[in-house]
Parts: sequence; C-alpha cells; structure tokens
Amino acid sequence: MIIGLSHYLTVAAILFTIGVLGIFVNRRNVIVILMSIELILLAVNINLVSFSVFLHDVVGQVYALVVLTVAAAEAAVGLAILVTFFRWRGSIAVDDASVMRG
Repeated sequence: MIIGLSHYLTVAAILFTIGVLGIFVNRRNVIVILMSIELILLAVNINLVSFSVFLHDVVGQVYALVVLTVAAAEAAVGLAILVTFFRWRGSIAVDDASVMRG
C-alpha cells in the first residue's frame, strides 16, 4: 500500500476538524482553546508539506517553518498572558477574561 496525497489530506482534515470542534465545544478552558489552535496550525503544516512534496517544490516547506515559528510565538505569548491572568484573578476561566480591560 502506497501512502499518497489523499491520505495526508485526510489526516489534516481530521486534525483541523478536531481543532475547530475543540474551540466550539469547550469555551471555558483557555488551555484547551490554545491546544485546539495548535491542532489547526498542525493541520495547515501537514497540508503545506504534503503539497510541497507532491509538487516537488520547497516553498511549502519554507511556509511550514514560518507557521511553526508563528505557532511557537503564539504559544509563548498565550501562556505568558495566562500566567499573568492567573496571578491577578486566581483562575483562567474564559468568562473572567472580560475583566481584562485596560
């Protein structure tokens, strides 16, 4: 059995769907929302790399590295905001985030 482009696209679609459902189903926990965003970015990376290999072009892999960099920065900034918010409020509930007006 040869693993082709359709297999990679199927895995990416499943990961993307799980990520979107994770955002819509669980709106109370910020950490789950951040993990769902990471799953969506992972699905995008799988698509970029699989199309890059399929088309014999390196541009998709370069874009995948850019997406990985953005995902790492998003995780670092998001977790820093969560730690600061937890220190001020004592919880990380999304419902309490409306208090962060400044």
